[in-house]
Amino acid sequence: MKVEIHETPDAIGAHLADRIVAGIRAANAGDRAYVLGCPGGRSPLPVYRALESRLAKEPVDCSQLIVVMMDEYLSADDAGGFAPPSASAHYSCRGFGEREIVGRINRGLPDEFRIPHQNFWMPDIAAPEDYDARIVAAGGIDLFLLASGAGDGHIAFNPPGSSRESGTRIVALAEQTRRDNLATFPEFTDISEVPSHGVTIGIGSIAEQSKAVAMIVWGEGKRHAFYRLTAAGAYDASWPATIAVECRNAELLADAAAAGQWGAR
Repeated sequence: MKVEIHETPDAIGAHLADRIVAGIRAANAGDRAYVLGCPGGRSPLPVYRALESRLAKEPVDCSQLIVVMMDEYLSADDAGGFAPPSASAHYSCRGFGEREIVGRINRGLPDEFRIPHQNFWMPDIAAPEDYDARIVAAGGIDLFLLASGAGDGHIAFNPPGSSRESGTRIVALAEQTRRDNLATFPEFTDISEVPSHGVTIGIGSIAEQSKAVAMIVWGEGKRHAFYRLTAAGAYDASWPATIAVECRNAELLADAAAAGQWGAR
């Protein structure tokens, strides 16, 4: 896996925004969709902010851009099943995607260049396995932005111990994943408020359906994640984010704070 060290999170964001815009332009020239895999949370925010700034200054037709979200929280419902939160909930992955990804990209674009509603994809909790087939039918994911949990290496909501071959499914969230998300969503005041389940794209889905991946780690709190990712030679189920090393055209982009002494080599 190629490793790039950037001075700041904003530098990572600018680098990846340029790459994504170039990919959208190339896809448009070939009259095809550009499929972008997107996590929620803090790690990719510099990318989404940079895309907003870049496209506001130089609009590009994003009407064929497909945003593929990774996961969503679920809570038990009265019928004994699960239900996602309202998009207005502070922790909703759908709400995050609508505001921080589609909303930012569309904000500075003319109407005819904007991402249409139907090009914002979320896994369906009624048939999560259908998500993988839908992605395959779209030609796969051109670039999947990835992030690693700081405490347990979860990727999307895949907990430690997840099978290398796992597909999109409903999972119980690991306790450490839920604790990590107390920092991601500071409006949670206690772990009891963090949902216990989620629907998530699978480990195998990420590896098999991505043409390229960019793992983003920044901040001193991600230094151990950086170490685990750079030390991995293959998928290690004890740190699920290591699936990145088995993906096609994989890159790890870190800032100086996350890379620590590695970046001084």
